[in-house]
Amino acid sequence: MNHDSYPDSYIRGILNTVKTIAMVGASEKENRPSYFAFKYLLERGYKMIPVNPGHAGEAMLGQRIYARLSDIPEAVDMVDIFRGSQYALGIVQEGLTLKPRPQVIWMQLGVRNDEAAALAEANGLKVVMNRCPKIEYGRLSSEIAWMGVNTRTLSSKKATIGGIQRMSLNRTSGPGGATEAADRVQREEGGH
Repeated sequence: MNHDSYPDSYIRGILNTVKTIAMVGASEKENRPSYFAFKYLLERGYKMIPVNPGHAGEAMLGQRIYARLSDIPEAVDMVDIFRGSQYALGIVQEGLTLKPRPQVIWMQLGVRNDEAAALAEANGLKVVMNRCPKIEYGRLSSEIAWMGVNTRTLSSKKATIGGIQRMSLNRTSGPGGATEAADRVQREEGGH
């Protein structure tokens, strides 16, 4: 896998299939990037599990914080690494001890560790480095473009979108967070 450039289909495939994400390095501080990413993904229907040893046992946005990956009592589909690159190898090694193993190791913007990536891939895991799932979700669902970012169009006219709408990763629009992940969570919780 070329970790300098990922096909949209690869990123979209990951975001459409994972449902439980453990964020290692999640911060309760509302001004931290990990908080924004955690909240955004939680609002899109993903089951988010914060991992931060300094706050274990507390709650972040209603989700219990765990000290380490091995403390999480349920299966995790993706490990999102919000720590420095030097910590990625140890986090991947711990992730490989989980039963069942996660499907994906995702290293946040600025986090790249080729040794950790090689280890994960050698054990059958998908890897993304130096990317943010929040940004990728927004880009692939066109939510970012709705706000006037990355549209390559300048206009003084206000957009005619009513209320807050969200698009799925498959590029079909839906009201208020209708995504495959959100629909799946609603079905599992006995909703529609």
